[in-house]
Amino acid sequence: MSNQTVSPGALLAGRYRIAELLAEIDGARVWRAVDEVLSRAVVVDVLPVGDPRTNVLFDAARRAAAANDPRFLRVLDCDVFEGVTYCVREWAGGRPLERMLGAGPLTGQQAGWLAREVSEALENLHRTGHSHGSISPATVVVTDAGAIKVVGLATEAALRSTGPGTPEQDVRALGELLYSSLTGRWPGPAPAWGLQPAPVEHGRLLSPRQVRAGVPRSLDDIADRLLGDPPRHHAAAISSAAGLSAALSGVVGSSHEPPNQMDETVAVARQNGSIDDATQVVPAAPPPALDPTPSRAASNGHYNQTQETRPVRRQQQPAQNGGGRRRPPVEEPRRRGSWGGRILILLAVLALLSVVLMAQFLVKGAINKEQSGSETTPDAPQSSGPPPVTNEAATIAGAKDFDPPPDGNGEEHPEDVKNTYDGKADTTWTTMSYKKRADLGGQKDGVGIVYDLGEPTNVSQVTVDLVGQDTDLELMVPKDDPSVSPTSANGWKSVATAKDANDSAVLKPAAPEQTRYVLVWLTKLPKEGSGYRGEISEVKIQK
Repeated sequence: MSNQTVSPGALLAGRYRIAELLAEIDGARVWRAVDEVLSRAVVVDVLPVGDPRTNVLFDAARRAAAANDPRFLRVLDCDVFEGVTYCVREWAGGRPLERMLGAGPLTGQQAGWLAREVSEALENLHRTGHSHGSISPATVVVTDAGAIKVVGLATEAALRSTGPGTPEQDVRALGELLYSSLTGRWPGPAPAWGLQPAPVEHGRLLSPRQVRAGVPRSLDDIADRLLGDPPRHHAAAISSAAGLSAALSGVVGSSHEPPNQMDETVAVARQNGSIDDATQVVPAAPPPALDPTPSRAASNGHYNQTQETRPVRRQQQPAQNGGGRRRPPVEEPRRRGSWGGRILILLAVLALLSVVLMAQFLVKGAINKEQSGSETTPDAPQSSGPPPVTNEAATIAGAKDFDPPPDGNGEEHPEDVKNTYDGKADTTWTTMSYKKRADLGGQKDGVGIVYDLGEPTNVSQVTVDLVGQDTDLELMVPKDDPSVSPTSANGWKSVATAKDANDSAVLKPAAPEQTRYVLVWLTKLPKEGSGYRGEISEVKIQK
């Protein structure tokens, strides 16, 4: 077997079924494959027979296997099969930063959080004396769940023949990552990773804020301390991943949870006391002046809010006589209301109460009459029930494969999910292949696809077009809040079931379900070759 004979469908080392070519790096090929022993997606780097990088790749794989930070994708296997050198790595479903930046720069919070996650992973790696050697927008992946994964630890550099690299080079690469995320430009003299080079002035790289309006000043300073030669304003350069992690944590916080839609800049900055002028926070207007005399500041340097907002009653300055003595205050006689006025007020109140009671009596009588009439009148309006069934097609706003933990790994071909609602019968989504048993090898309860309808929608029927024979599937909706997609299997409830379905299955709940999310859940898969695999071509959701 040679590098050229490794092609889709080939079985490498008796267990890795080659699926599709992902990239070519200087003659080496990177494939997506399926580990048929463990039924999971993997990435396989393949070197041709006699390639001089073989020993370098083996050494890189050993170093990568020693890293224990979960943000690095692990090396699972590395060996030679029929003269071909291969290295097997974990697969992460998601989007590389390179592709994300093709759509435009990130927000300040997104860019800072992403760079901090990568710097923390490298910080742990550098403590062991090793480095990544090839950090770039192509080796940083944002998974579908919003987590950060770093691809190609040591092995990427081995394939590119750039050497193992140093911690200092990793930190420089982090600066390029942060800069490009903030500006959508590459901080180098030539285009790279699909980005145009950043502008320079008098031979010096412009700062992110000079390239793109709205970049937070704090992140602008950090990027300059990473790439500036020397940094502006006599600032100290950042030369270690630990120093960068600390600096970024002071700006975006230390939470590992991804920002909401990767975008909560102001909220996190306020929490950490790091709001700067670029976050565009409009300060609250001061309370109106209730007295021209300014309130005193408290001893700790902050204004006393009680003194600021409480109206200040002005005291009249005591008049002084010619001798400097204070005159006694002259008391004004209190006015007393007459008895006649008080009686008139009391009579007016009693008259108003009488009117109110009479109105209540009349209204109550009218309501009782209307209710009694509605019991005998055939044309009276009935109480509203569930929305009527219209059989109109519901719009699918998005979808995602569903393979929840602890048994699942969330890697049921997420890139093909869109094929199930593209209107094309010849494009499909498939599950992974499972061995020995149709019930997903007995490994898990099921796998499926969650469809997002964009808003709560009346769902009366779901039609699933299938490939293969004898598929069991269920239609499920959230147990609790129909506008929230549960992340675990026990957060869903089954509302319709189909057994031993062949070409198509119609899933119709007993009554229409009002929900934003629906889950098509496969529990038994059809036979395919030596294993079992489910396949869906189209899903139609009706109101």
